[in-house]
Amino acid sequence: MASNNELSQGAGSAGTMMMLSGVVGSVKDKWNASGGNEAVAKVSDAIPQQTKDYLSEAKKKLFNPAHIRNPKVYFGIGEEKPYFVESNLPLLLSRVQHNLAFFYLNYAIQTAILFVLTLLISPGAIIGMGLLGLLWAYVVRVTSEGSVEVRGITISQKTATYGMMVLSACVLYYVLSHVFWWTLSTSGILIGLHSLLRDASMHKDEEDKVVMSGDFSGDVNTGSEGEFLNPGDTTMNVV
Repeated sequence: MASNNELSQGAGSAGTMMMLSGVVGSVKDKWNASGGNEAVAKVSDAIPQQTKDYLSEAKKKLFNPAHIRNPKVYFGIGEEKPYFVESNLPLLLSRVQHNLAFFYLNYAIQTAILFVLTLLISPGAIIGMGLLGLLWAYVVRVTSEGSVEVRGITISQKTATYGMMVLSACVLYYVLSHVFWWTLSTSGILIGLHSLLRDASMHKDEEDKVVMSGDFSGDVNTGSEGEFLNPGDTTMNVV
């Protein structure tokens, strides 16, 4: 059975999460009330439709879940020689380029996981974010009437919100800077080693496959090797 200390810690964590959820909801409501959505909508309307379509297609292609490689492909499980040191510089550069393009989503997920794990073992960062959340809750509460007066100076809710955004950015930079640097350095080393040593040349996306046409000298039925005697167009399919 769990001890009283463990139960109290669990209850405290749950209470903290509920408090932060309430703060996020309150901030969202205040953002909507201060006209934040309208400002964002105006900026969005000013962007040409062609640019919007281009960004939408780029986002759809960049974050395509189909480009997340399963652990078997990522680690080369079951392959005869998934890792080795390539001594030929052009081949090494080609390998790194291919791995960065082929495993980029896996690298991004790996970096995100390392960031979360580093954050969990950084109590100072958690405490700082918790205090920042309490400060947001206080500002939201004191400006609930639309403004607050500090030493004779009236501060509107919108001004207080923008001020808190700037303060939050500064605090998060200070509190999370070591987390970011530790995450980026660790992830960079792991990604560098993987891209240098992992031989994934046998794995290709659909857009990397070459379509050739012409007369083939091999026997299709027996699977014997051959070559294209009269090659036609050789094209790269780009999706």
